[in-house]
Amino acid sequence: MTRGLQLRTSASARVVFVLAALLLLAIGALAQRFRVKEDDEGSRPSFPSQAEFHFIRLEYTDLPQYHRRWSYASRNGSGEGWWLVDWPDADDHFTSGVERLTRIAAGDPRHLRLTDDRLFDYPWIYATQTGWWGLSNAEIARLREYLLRGGFLVVDDFWGSEQWEVFRETMQRVLPDRPITDIALSDSVMHVLYDIQEKDRTFIPGTRHLRRGPGGTVVVEQPWGTAPAWRAIYDDHNRMVVAVNYNTDVGDAWEYADSPLYPEQMTALAYRYGINYLIYSMTH
Repeated sequence: MTRGLQLRTSASARVVFVLAALLLLAIGALAQRFRVKEDDEGSRPSFPSQAEFHFIRLEYTDLPQYHRRWSYASRNGSGEGWWLVDWPDADDHFTSGVERLTRIAAGDPRHLRLTDDRLFDYPWIYATQTGWWGLSNAEIARLREYLLRGGFLVVDDFWGSEQWEVFRETMQRVLPDRPITDIALSDSVMHVLYDIQEKDRTFIPGTRHLRRGPGGTVVVEQPWGTAPAWRAIYDDHNRMVVAVNYNTDVGDAWEYADSPLYPEQMTALAYRYGINYLIYSMTH
């Protein structure tokens, strides 16, 4: 009986030892992960309530099987749903970039559902994580109307074949006769303000794709099995109505535009894409 107790105690000790070793390994791995400024950066910037451009983030309901429960969306935002990832920092920083880099009068960022009639007041809307959205029939009809009446949708930060199929099937419901194609380098959206070249069709990382390298360097790790793609949907008049940032994370580059640890050239590239999309939407 005593011997049996000793054996159980010894086995328990081995379990504790293994768990402790795994914990130390996990801590060591986390120490190598890229860390950015995680403190609250203070109050949000102030923007005019009336302007030519407002960053409009599309609010939607998740597919039930992929529902994102309450968590932090950025350093300054939290809530439920995939639609608000990177909010409000990405929205604020991109708006500040529009103010700084263009002559467009930029106002306060907002978020709307497709069924909100105010949607038609804005030529440019942004949706993130669209591999997990679940649009109702009413929202599908409203998005179709919005795009065919001159609106422009930017989708961003969705990954892999499963999420692509959700997005593709959704857009087939919205515009059933319009294919999703790669953006040609000659397309005017690539040159409307900034000249985007072949070398710029590169992976823009989220902070989860960054690691500490030797000597304090930052290493970018493209997720295995993915390749960045810049795609679009056009209407019957060959006007781009949807810009598709696939297997890349433009929103994170905007969100961390103020971080000295995020690669500056990636933020600059994300601004060039975003501002080109914006000016195209306002001039075509």
